[in-house]
Amino acid sequence: MTPAQKLGGLVVLILVLMASAAGVTWQVQDWRYGKQLAEIGKAQAIALTEAGNMARQEEQRRQSAVNKEASDAREQNKAAAVDAGTADAVGDRLHVEAGKFAATTCVDPGIARGGASAARAAMVLSELFQRADKRAGELAAAYDRARIAGLACERSYQSMNHIRGREN
Repeated sequence: MTPAQKLGGLVVLILVLMASAAGVTWQVQDWRYGKQLAEIGKAQAIALTEAGNMARQEEQRRQSAVNKEASDAREQNKAAAVDAGTADAVGDRLHVEAGKFAATTCVDPGIARGGASAARAAMVLSELFQRADKRAGELAAAYDRARIAGLACERSYQSMNHIRGREN
């Protein structure tokens, strides 16, 4: 073998060794990065699970707050209905008294010629009063229901807005 061939063989050997070293280094780095990526993936999966659990807990807490507001509103509606029933009973007694008063105007012997007209006017006024009072009761009940629902909605919104303010 000539010295040039020996030198060529040595160069080829060095190149093979360098390529092998580069390949081994590449493989070791691949293992290291693979392990790091696996750890990052595991940490990310745990974080994702925890975030999902926290979101579910927050949603359950919010739903519980909304359910409580709805329950409170139902209780307030029941109380308003009882109050409306009491007001209706008082109104009915007042209507009976107004009817009696209207009826007594035509019986009064002190009233002469205008007695029949006055009695009719008193009866008409009594009927108008009864209708107006009934309608006012209906409107008051509707207002109470709407007010209770509106306030419950507002409290629910404020509780959600307050929660959102804490997160930001």
